[in-house]
Amino acid sequence: MLYNSNQIQEIIPHRYPFLLVDVIEEISEDGLTIIGKKCVSANEMQFLGHFPQKHVMPGVLIVEALAQTGCVLLLSKEENKGKIGFFAGINKMRFKRQVIPGDVLTMKVTLTNQRAGIYFADVEASVEGQIAVKGEIMCAVGE
Repeated sequence: MLYNSNQIQEIIPHRYPFLLVDVIEEISEDGLTIIGKKCVSANEMQFLGHFPQKHVMPGVLIVEALAQTGCVLLLSKEENKGKIGFFAGINKMRFKRQVIPGDVLTMKVTLTNQRAGIYFADVEASVEGQIAVKGEIMCAVGE
């Protein structure tokens, strides 16, 4: 483990109930790829309404968890410390598997490009090796 939840909170501003990354396991040597995990629990707020009779983690929250994982990568860089990451876009996002309580979501974010202050990343969330969500996100780093 590289960062636990307390260390993650020192890097990104998110807090309960909206902190969606539990642990960062790895950052590649080149600093372009990060792998994090989210342990999905039936006790989470979203399951009060999505859906009470059949708990399914909302796709938008999976995408948010991927973005938060990417923000840990960006905001842990010296030049971005103390800043905030903001969504700038979402492309080609595909949802391939439901995520339910008891699942451990493995999130992989790879920076692919940076242009005019916008970072581009390929993202993938999986459960036990099965892809749940895959696509591209863009984010900007600001004050």
